[in-house]
Amino acid sequence: MPGSRGAQVAPVPARNGRARARADGEPVVTAELVETYRGAVYPWHCDHMDHMNVMWYVGKFDEATWNFFCMFGLTPGFLRSQSRGMAAVEQRIAYRRELRAGDTVAVRSGAIEVRDKAIRFVHEMRNAETREVSAVTLLTGVFIDTAARKACALPERVADRARGFLVACDLPWQDQASSVNV
Repeated sequence: MPGSRGAQVAPVPARNGRARARADGEPVVTAELVETYRGAVYPWHCDHMDHMNVMWYVGKFDEATWNFFCMFGLTPGFLRSQSRGMAAVEQRIAYRRELRAGDTVAVRSGAIEVRDKAIRFVHEMRNAETREVSAVTLLTGVFIDTAARKACALPERVADRARGFLVACDLPWQDQASSVNV
């Protein structure tokens, strides 16, 4: 798909409502992901192997998550004013290519599933210069009442807006069911 926001892999026919994986194992995305983060790898992000340590992948994905949530109305102001929050209850990461100090990074995101109380979503991290996929993560976030510390229903307008970011893609662990039922 053309454009800087579009996926760089060709869409393939869906099976059972999902896209097929490419032969080289890279994820296949059948709708556009949206850019949710840009940044750089600094020397202090790197470990003794001279590549970005896993803790920084998670950190950059977390920053992308909050930008993504804002796109469908889960802004800090809304969450604070309504005593609501999001809790990450499951995360899976596939590392593809190493990132090194000086590399620039772009993360693009999309929703996989929007349920009554939870959203499953994907982030794809790329080296912004080479466009190579560095890592892909799948997360499940649960909408919570921060006072009661319990899951609660997403506001209808938020769920509807989140559905506007739905994508279909195959991930390395696609055939494994989520262990989270909310």
